[in-house]
Amino acid sequence: MQVVSGRLDKPTVHFEAPPRNTIDFNLTQFIEWFNQSRNQPNVDPLVRAGIAHLWFVTLHPLDDGNGRITRLLTDLALAQAEHLSIHFYTMSVSILERRKAYHSILESTQQGGLDITPWLLWFLDTLNDAIQHTLNIIEQTTAKTQFWCRVDQHLLTPALTTEQVKVLNRLLDGDFNDGISSSQYQKVAKVSRATATRHLAQLVDQQCLVKTGAGGRSTRYVLVL
Repeated sequence: MQVVSGRLDKPTVHFEAPPRNTIDFNLTQFIEWFNQSRNQPNVDPLVRAGIAHLWFVTLHPLDDGNGRITRLLTDLALAQAEHLSIHFYTMSVSILERRKAYHSILESTQQGGLDITPWLLWFLDTLNDAIQHTLNIIEQTTAKTQFWCRVDQHLLTPALTTEQVKVLNRLLDGDFNDGISSSQYQKVAKVSRATATRHLAQLVDQQCLVKTGAGGRSTRYVLVL
């Protein structure tokens, strides 16, 4: 089994898996190690996940689906490391976001010697990115929930319109990090200029937004968090 790219008449071979007649033996070795290493105190569980990922994808035993099963085994190893049946982050998303770098580090590792330190460093950095990404989502979701709880408790009349709720959610999602202008409000909410001005004034009065800038076209509206 080969991983190739380029022209059919001049293909570039990025990786060649072990021959078919050794796969059964190699897979048996891998499965025995994967099961035994789970309970070995001298094996770091995160390093174990990185080794499992590299080992299985290097064996490349299937015609199709090697990457998917490798990522599944990686998530299983990480869940075992935490002694949990589930976890709130996934390596798959971060690996797919870094796909080019992933293939590059795999190729250099698989064509190199037995030192897999660069691969493990890349793997742990990607793992850290996956965890941080999840923490950011949790932080954003918490802030969003707290904002709407405060609005529900202190909202004056009139009630917020559908357009106002839509714009506030876009701001909470980080779509306008520098705040939103009146013209941007028009486009997002699909309302007239006069309606946009009125909506924004209501949101300021109800302490959902606050004005920034010197006035005129430079005026922007940011969330009151």
